Amino acid sequence: MFTWKKYVYEVYREKSFSKAAQNLYISQPSLSARIKKIEEEIGVPLFDRSTSPLQLTEAGRIYIDAAEEIFQIEQRVENAINNLNTLKSGHLSIGASNLFAAYVLPTLISGFKRKYPRIDIQITEGNTDQLEAMLSSGYLDFVIDNYHYDSTLYNKESYCQEHILLAVPRHFPINKELESFQLSYENIQSESDLSEKCPAVPLNSFSSLPFIMLTPGNDTRTRGEHLCRLAGFSPRIILELQQQSTAYMAASTQLGATFISDMLVQRLPSFENLVYYKLSGPDALRQVFFYYKKHKYKTRVMEEFIALMHAGTAVPPDGTGVLPQGSEIPH
Repeated sequence: MFTWKKYVYEVYREKSFSKAAQNLYISQPSLSARIKKIEEEIGVPLFDRSTSPLQLTEAGRIYIDAAEEIFQIEQRVENAINNLNTLKSGHLSIGASNLFAAYVLPTLISGFKRKYPRIDIQITEGNTDQLEAMLSSGYLDFVIDNYHYDSTLYNKESYCQEHILLAVPRHFPINKELESFQLSYENIQSESDLSEKCPAVPLNSFSSLPFIMLTPGNDTRTRGEHLCRLAGFSPRIILELQQQSTAYMAASTQLGATFISDMLVQRLPSFENLVYYKLSGPDALRQVFFYYKKHKYKTRVMEEFIALMHAGTAVPPDGTGVLPQGSEIPH
């Protein structure tokens, strides 16, 4: 009954015999004949051929649900066998926001690939809701995020602590009054700004400045607004953007101040027309974790990636790389 399940599943996925046949590299008559044989064995049709696009019958839905369970079992068996092959083959899928996909994961992955060049690694970009849904469904092995996922559903491995800074265009007069608080690009690169001897700036000093913020719902936006409220003012927002890197570039054009992760500053070239300030309070600190689903079979590939991440050996001595959305690292 399930010998040819991948053929049934491809027709269900494409909702078309012709498209499914193309994907499977067989002729449409051969595909139709195989599915007809399955339907004869079951005794009822799996597809309602009178609809366009093609739809499942009630029996078809039952068959697809069972087929998906079998696929998952087959995947678990394949993963277990791969563990016996000393990582000579395998797959790792990681989800991340634009910031982590572009500026954090490439350095981790390049180190991992040097040690295990035959492991296929796929990166998927998305927002937190999208990534959590894919992690929950099993599509992703890991998600790297600074958002807190439900601990009853997900385990986590700590990666680093992120610090939120304020980047201010140099031409604003307030900078002259706050020279003793200013951080250089080199301070942030060397992390000397993390020393207790380095003072945090009084944020209310910037209450009259224009601000570039991320869109509502973004964690950096939420933290930035809370920091401002604690300082006794609401930021005058002149521009809202989707990504931290875009807001950072906009600030470098002298439009306004922006809240920015030190992780991003460390991985991008310096902007001579910006000055940086350390901020105080819990909202200025953020933990970054690798999350994975509880009770999911943890492959040896996953275990080795986490081990290298903790050891710090996954980070190469050179700079960064950028991976596009949905990009895959080849053999």
